[in-house]
Amino acid sequence: MFEKSLYDLIRGLRNHKGSEKEYINESIKECRKEIRSNDMDLKSTALMKLTYLEMFGHDMSWASFNVLEVMSSPKYRHKRTAYLAAVQSFRRDTEVLMLAENQLKKDISSPTPTVISLPLVAIPHVINPSMANSVLSDLLPRLTHSHAAIRKKTVVTLYRLALVYPETLRPAWPKIKERLQDDNEDPSVTAAIVNVVCELGWRRPQDFLPLAPRLFDLLVDSGNNWMAIKLIKLFATLTPLEPRLIKKLLPPLTKIIRETSAMSLLYECISGIIQGGILEAVEGTTEGEEVAKLCVGKLRGMMVIEGDANLKYVALLAFDKIVKFHPYLVSQQQDVILECIDDPDISIRMRALDLVVDMVNSDNLTAIVGRLMRQLRNAPIASATDDPTHDRGRMAGVVPYAESDDSDAEESLRPHEQKSDQPPPLPEDYRVNVIRRVLEMCSRDTYSNITDFDWYIDVLVQLVRVSPSTKAISTAEEEDAEETGDVGRRIGRELQNVAIRVKSVRAEAVDAAQSLVLVDRRDQMFPASGNGGLGVLDYAGWLVGEYANYLTKPEPVMTSLIHPTSLQLPSRTLAIYLQALPKVFSSMASNDQTSWTPERKILMSLLMARIIHFLEPLSTHPGLEVQERAVEYLELMRLAQEAASGTATGAEHEEFTDPPLLLTQAIPALFSGAELNPVAPGAQRKVPVPEDLDLDTPINPNLQSLLAQAELEGFETDEDDVYAAYTEPIASYTETPTAISAADRLDAPHKEPTSYQNAAEDEYLDPDIIARRKAERKERYKDDPFYIDPEVDRGSGAVTPLGKIVREGNMEVDIDSIPIMDLSFEKRGPSPAGDDHLSRTRSPRRPTRRVEIMGDETLGGDIAASNSSSREATVSPRLNHGPNKAKKSLLEVDSSGLGALSLDDEDGSRKLTRLDVERREAEEAEMRRALAEVERLRGWRLGVRRWLGRRRRR
Repeated sequence: MFEKSLYDLIRGLRNHKGSEKEYINESIKECRKEIRSNDMDLKSTALMKLTYLEMFGHDMSWASFNVLEVMSSPKYRHKRTAYLAAVQSFRRDTEVLMLAENQLKKDISSPTPTVISLPLVAIPHVINPSMANSVLSDLLPRLTHSHAAIRKKTVVTLYRLALVYPETLRPAWPKIKERLQDDNEDPSVTAAIVNVVCELGWRRPQDFLPLAPRLFDLLVDSGNNWMAIKLIKLFATLTPLEPRLIKKLLPPLTKIIRETSAMSLLYECISGIIQGGILEAVEGTTEGEEVAKLCVGKLRGMMVIEGDANLKYVALLAFDKIVKFHPYLVSQQQDVILECIDDPDISIRMRALDLVVDMVNSDNLTAIVGRLMRQLRNAPIASATDDPTHDRGRMAGVVPYAESDDSDAEESLRPHEQKSDQPPPLPEDYRVNVIRRVLEMCSRDTYSNITDFDWYIDVLVQLVRVSPSTKAISTAEEEDAEETGDVGRRIGRELQNVAIRVKSVRAEAVDAAQSLVLVDRRDQMFPASGNGGLGVLDYAGWLVGEYANYLTKPEPVMTSLIHPTSLQLPSRTLAIYLQALPKVFSSMASNDQTSWTPERKILMSLLMARIIHFLEPLSTHPGLEVQERAVEYLELMRLAQEAASGTATGAEHEEFTDPPLLLTQAIPALFSGAELNPVAPGAQRKVPVPEDLDLDTPINPNLQSLLAQAELEGFETDEDDVYAAYTEPIASYTETPTAISAADRLDAPHKEPTSYQNAAEDEYLDPDIIARRKAERKERYKDDPFYIDPEVDRGSGAVTPLGKIVREGNMEVDIDSIPIMDLSFEKRGPSPAGDDHLSRTRSPRRPTRRVEIMGDETLGGDIAASNSSSREATVSPRLNHGPNKAKKSLLEVDSSGLGALSLDDEDGSRKLTRLDVERREAEEAEMRRALAEVERLRGWRLGVRRWLGRRRRR
């Protein structure tokens, strides 16, 4: 009889393609028979095949006892097979593990080093608390074994014992420490001890401070890069406890950064300098500046020279940590950082996006925002069917290849995929994140980095046009619309904030809101498909109502507010539109300087009739806020209509006729008064509670009886139209996008910018915004003799006013044609001394507008406190995503017990004694409770028996 070997099993699997399951089941049956044999060689071969099949997910726990049988064999090759099977199949709850303990202890004490290595490798995988304390006495002598490999494996095994049963570390630590202090110890053993110390150090770093001199010598003298990485991580946890280490560590770490060619060690040195507080401690000194420049320069080289995606990612991580202390140094590397904004790897893009938010300032804000806006505008939207060809894992992979029979395994190297010139598609969540970061950068510290608010308003309008679509929300979810990813509301809030705080650009902000509200421009102002950016209409409607006197086109705005498409807007937006209606109407009808002519009366009457026609169906709207405002303003418009119809008009050429006071005074008085200013979030807490405020007395004492009566009477659902309005499903408030051909959606060819620092506005702003900005610039500089208008003559360049006069005069100067400028100093008034030079120099740059940004109002306290509360109110909710979840150990072992274990003998013994006392008291209390429960049950049974006995006797 010939039994199959492991090699035969593997060949059989390859030859049974399509029927592997039947072949494996048959092989397992054969292994069950073979493993019961008395032949140890046959039993070992069967165990080897079962171990191989277990790697494919087939259970072999039924053979655990047979593993012990093979483990007890005196032959090394049998033991090796059994220990491998034990590592693969044994768990901490395996029943035969108690029987394996004696065999483990026996093999640990073996005189043969190869046999000792087998249990040392297996124990970390199968150890449990009861076994840990038992095998500890056998493991400790192995720390002084003559073979370095045995000592190294023993150190690692003792660490795994400490994870399972922390008390085993206390007797083992003196011997481990002795091995570490030995200068003649083998480097592999020292590296293993450093690994264990590094793993223990972050839990209780104070216990390892006495080892700092020895660890420092190892860092300086050892040539092992792996050990140096571990030591740097350990020192990063020790330096906060011992600041004197900073001065000691800085020279060797700087030397490693300058000389090492290993990228992993270079990054860990930079990370250790940052995380250990070294960079923060030397901040402001010459040495600190040199170290920071060195780290930044090396990180730039990792990103540019190496060109590896992994190095690029970790370099961005380090930049993100350095930017907190040296933002100006990081901002100097903005060219390579902004290159990562367009990286095909989404993780690198996200990391670069986080970094640019922290390094932004007033000088580079425009360039960074322009780069992000250009990305949003030019990159296509990623769809669910897009193949993730830009994933980093697919850039260069190794595909295993082997024939079905006995050919050797080979490797098929897949060629690199060709990079496309087209920018990679952007997922919608990434687009949302970019828009939020742009708003965060611009609004930081109450717009301290913005020098041109006209540009910022244009950016907000452009952000609306590139906003991604959001999921449809129900009426009940409208209050939490921002959680659905609708950045339109965030953009609208910024537009509102600018209009309120910056009075000098309020007219421009209202004009932008007006363009967003106008129905005839909706196709131009919003994305061509989807419902992206519609959340901005809430704040745009509020602006056109609150600042209606700034409107340049009040009639089209009124027409847009009462347009039939407004009925399809969400209830929240519709309620804001209703609030803006009477305000816009008041600005149109409140002119008391114009006579009440028949023409004006007809116009006002028609306008009020249109408003009433729009409000009447909304009086039964399902949204209570919409219904309430519609009813209120409907009655107001009816009163105004009656007043207008009852006021006599005068002829056009007769004396002045006063318009109705209801239109010119009463209605405007409802919406006039103190100007709305921003209020600090903490101001509400400072409002005193009125003494006569009674929240306990019910408003209507008969409320319960009214509710009970309503339940008894019920509703007439067949005849009650109001009930039907509340119960019947309403139509969707999303407008179906019009179909657009693919040819109409083709983007213009992408042009590379001339410079990342000076990105042209036409690369990220739409043509209509560019045309308006050029017209404003031309109007502003039309009288400036130093301004060259490129639109007048693109060929010659002599387009200044003086050059134009020379051209028109056939290259002869006509003195009479030269414009004369009034240089009268009397009208200007006296000028202070020293201003003569400034008055003679004329800068060709755009005149800066004086901008005053309004602060938050609060009740008492200083402005700093209100700003602090504002930051807390806005930042904290974003950072707190929910309760912190405990991270599960990668070793699947709870190592929390090591954090409470002190390696100090005196303190440790005292804690151990107290722990034992508490444990003993708990056990005694549990025993007393158990005995009391037993006595109670015994008494209950005795009582039942007595009762049954008396019952029988009766």
